[in-house]
Amino acid sequence: MTSTPDQPSRLDRIELLAIQNTEAIAALTSKLNNLTDKVDNLTDKVDNLTDNVSELTSNVNSVLARDAILNDVLLELRDSHEELKHNFEQHQRNFEEHQRSTNAALNQLGAILIQLTRIDPQN
Repeated sequence: MTSTPDQPSRLDRIELLAIQNTEAIAALTSKLNNLTDKVDNLTDKVDNLTDNVSELTSNVNSVLARDAILNDVLLELRDSHEELKHNFEQHQRNFEEHQRSTNAALNQLGAILIQLTRIDPQN
């Protein structure tokens, strides 16, 4: 098979295909390198994000632990407040009772004093 001047020879066509394949491989290699760089960049970002999530998880755990402690303290404060309120009310009742008994005693002493002054008006 002979080639005519208008048609490229089979060898020319093979060389052209080889050049095209080489260029296509070079373009694909470049794209692959770009993708590799992007994957590396994304891997770095994922690692950073993982670190951030770990730190946030640690912070959340710390806050939750503090919250549990504060809830316990709050419950104890409520209990103490109720107890103190009850004690105050009892002291208030005791004070009022003592005040009544003191007033009654003073009234009795006043009555005794009046009687004593009636019995012995000279003193």
